[in-house]
Amino acid sequence: MKVSNCMTTDVQITDPDQTLREVAAMMGRLDAGALPVAENDRLVGMITDRDITIRGVAEGKGPDTKVRDVMSTDVKYCFDDEDLEDVLHNMGDLQVRRLPVLNRSKRLVGIISLGDLAMKGETMETGRALSGISQRGGAHSQTAH
Repeated sequence: MKVSNCMTTDVQITDPDQTLREVAAMMGRLDAGALPVAENDRLVGMITDRDITIRGVAEGKGPDTKVRDVMSTDVKYCFDDEDLEDVLHNMGDLQVRRLPVLNRSKRLVGIISLGDLAMKGETMETGRALSGISQRGGAHSQTAH
């Protein structure tokens, strides 16, 4: 199965100059824990509720702090035409629960999460990815920054 068969296509994006207050409110309305950050029609980062908590609030940053000050800039992504099994393996290795999905022109076309994959019945592969993701540490650990 291809990523395009499982990804969420209705993805809201944020701008690096928006405030944490605006993004947190957007996440609340969308019931989402992560948003892609785009600038000049290009993906430049991801911001999660955890980024807001750990890199924002815990470091004393206020609600008017800009997204660019707490977002992750080392964005890992996948392509919409990739095989799910490869992407799941990669998610486990990278220790991430979601990935932005780009087309081959590197335009954002969706986002894929472990939840999307579990809902589509990819339970065995999703479980293996979750096992890798759940290991302590890794490049995307909040404590590594």
